[in-house]
Amino acid sequence: MKIGFIGLGIMGKPMVRNLLKAGHEVIVYDIIPANVEDAVKSGAVAAASAKNVAEQCKTIITMLPNSPHVKTVVMGEGGVLEGAQEGSTLIDMSSIAPAASQEVSKACAAKGVKMLDAPVSGGEPKAIDGTMSVMVGGDKALFDKNYDLLKTMGGSVVYCGPIGAGNTTKLANQIVVACNIAACAEAFTLARKSGVDPAVVFQAIRGGLAGSTVMDAKVPMMLDGNFKPGFKIDLHIKDLNNALETGHTFGSPLPLTAEVMEMMQTLHADGRGQEDHSSLANYYAKVSGTKIGK
Repeated sequence: MKIGFIGLGIMGKPMVRNLLKAGHEVIVYDIIPANVEDAVKSGAVAAASAKNVAEQCKTIITMLPNSPHVKTVVMGEGGVLEGAQEGSTLIDMSSIAPAASQEVSKACAAKGVKMLDAPVSGGEPKAIDGTMSVMVGGDKALFDKNYDLLKTMGGSVVYCGPIGAGNTTKLANQIVVACNIAACAEAFTLARKSGVDPAVVFQAIRGGLAGSTVMDAKVPMMLDGNFKPGFKIDLHIKDLNNALETGHTFGSPLPLTAEVMEMMQTLHADGRGQEDHSSLANYYAKVSGTKIGK
């Protein structure tokens, strides 16, 4: 199957590799030439623009930073809709505002293009091994048609409802992840301040009710002082901002989300926005004067 793929960042590049491993022909585009070169080395074929991708492929996947980027790439000059054939399918795997997904979907429908919003969770490690969680919104029949394709990139692919439901689900996911990381940072700072080895506390509690996938993935990074990004603080700020805007729209209170957003904004102001979101440990180091790990 010939697949178009636009957006070759931390997540997009390994996703393309998994599509190639599954035997698909992949036509790629990114505004950063080095990213395209990396994908071509893996076996992809370079396109000249988003429009050019859509001209060559009936199925186009986008993996972009935020709502404005998706709108520009799909609806803007030289974008997907200028090159897409009637009956094509756009699968937007970016994490954006649900309202933006609905806006893009309407523009697609006007051109005879079908759309799914299919954001992912799991960060770079799960993008590499193809075990991401994929949360999908759109027409159920279109989801069923593209399920096997999505499974080449995800370990879990779940239909969540009409267009925008995928991104609403992703926002819920990002709230839980952010609050979980913040709770871990707070708890293990307490352990260090109290004179108890955080590594011992981690081993003691990870198998109980407090244990989680987030704890297993992020606390070792805090203990090692390793904040190489699997998912950047700045990207999580974007997701929490979308969550807060969506919450305000529907009258859903998000006080914990707002608090963690302010912690992340502090880290951004300190020049740590490109670090992994486990860098929330550095917020607590700043306010407590004590590091969890190295």
